[in-house]
Amino acid sequence: MSSNNIKKQFKLIALDIDGTLLNEKGQISEANRKAIAEAREKGIHVVLSTGRSISTCSQFAESLKLDSYLVTVNGSEIWDCAGNLLERNILDVACIQTMWELTKKYKTRFWAVTIDKVWREEFPTDISLHQWLKYGFDIDDDVVRERVLEELSQNHQLEISNSSPTNIEVNAAGVNKAKGLINVCRRLGISMDEVIAMGDSLNDIAMIKEAGCGVAMGNAQDIVKEAADWITGSNVENGVAQAIRYWVL
Repeated sequence: MSSNNIKKQFKLIALDIDGTLLNEKGQISEANRKAIAEAREKGIHVVLSTGRSISTCSQFAESLKLDSYLVTVNGSEIWDCAGNLLERNILDVACIQTMWELTKKYKTRFWAVTIDKVWREEFPTDISLHQWLKYGFDIDDDVVRERVLEELSQNHQLEISNSSPTNIEVNAAGVNKAKGLINVCRRLGISMDEVIAMGDSLNDIAMIKEAGCGVAMGNAQDIVKEAADWITGSNVENGVAQAIRYWVL
């Protein structure tokens, strides 16, 4: 899409965190901070839309002094600026059991998010005692990853994406960052046409396609770049700031 077609008044900037807002050191660059602050001074909402849980992303919202909503765990949860939970979508316990069996079968690395914890090295003996938001596999071997994907894709209760080329992220069917942002827009009285969304991975594609302007990072996976309206610099080149300066400021 040519930039002339979509130069418009954006009212909300939706930002993925890892590989987008953060550089290779896991930090927010000064250039990104400055551009975000200037956008906020213009009255534009800045919303972090991330695969991370509230406990692992709220520090970034606080350091940017954001006072808008947070879309977390790929849209499984939506929080307001005061830390109140507005929406939660959980995964069926039977699905978690199936994925845990796959992890053991293929001996993969994993992580999983419950409403109060991120599980990495350990796993609970009684899965049913917890409320699950997301399950993730990290698999270096392409063949094994394809096999796991094949088995997962037969289950229509699952929404499958990734946040890096070697991982697989699984949420409840119909849960994604776009749905989360649509909910946020409804609360703010704006439309998705007035949103500019930026990301780098499969879990960002839904919001990139739904937004008035979908921006792929220079370091994004190719399939994300194909879905985007515009490609900015990479996360180590202040790509977020570049896009905000071009489209918003």
